[in-house]
Amino acid sequence: MSDTIIQAAALILPLIFAIVFHEVAHGLMARQLGDPTAAEQGRLSLNPIKHVDPVGTVFLPGLLALFHLPVFGWAKPVPVVASRLRHPRRDMMLVGAAGPGSNLIMAAIAAVVFGMMLPSGLPQGLRLDELLTSIQTQSFFVFFFALTVFLFIQINVYLALFNLLPIPPFDGSHIVEGLLPERMAQSYAKFRAVGMLIPIFLIIVLPYLIPGFSVTKYLVAPVEWVIGWYAKLAALVAGV
Repeated sequence: MSDTIIQAAALILPLIFAIVFHEVAHGLMARQLGDPTAAEQGRLSLNPIKHVDPVGTVFLPGLLALFHLPVFGWAKPVPVVASRLRHPRRDMMLVGAAGPGSNLIMAAIAAVVFGMMLPSGLPQGLRLDELLTSIQTQSFFVFFFALTVFLFIQINVYLALFNLLPIPPFDGSHIVEGLLPERMAQSYAKFRAVGMLIPIFLIIVLPYLIPGFSVTKYLVAPVEWVIGWYAKLAALVAGV
């Protein structure tokens, strides 16, 4: 079985779960802050059928991951009615932050699981991918599970940081909108009407049209830095 097929098989479940739980976290936070819309519409469920967008949840992020490009995606948005929140401007910031926050928490849990699978006697300071290599000598099923957990960490970090970009309709735009003066926030929010066209244009189309241009290159260092901390967590669990 080729490495590409193995990686694709190990990618599917982590990718779906990370994106679905990201959306559920928005709905849970909204309900906590006074808006039960997501619960009323049955969207506080981990059943992927209720959340998965075939293009945004599976095809596009999977394709980007396989080609080692920055991963981002989306699910069917969990409905949030700002007017039902107790403090709409502040609470929309918290609702927006809940999705990326859940991804970072899930990545930490996965790092702990990953660390429990590592062999003893490893040198200190290894990257996450180097830690994965140390498990390759074990059985195929053990390595496949380790690869799944490894990808789950990466996917969650990528989703968290990309969704924090201050580009509508990413979650970061809700945070920026809450920090701006009200009049500026209203103008800024108008960009949300074009949906995912802005990030697709900036992240995929524009770099294709202008070789060397990359909005996401500024995120490479932060993503690697965050993943590095999860590698340290895994190594700590392993006793390295």
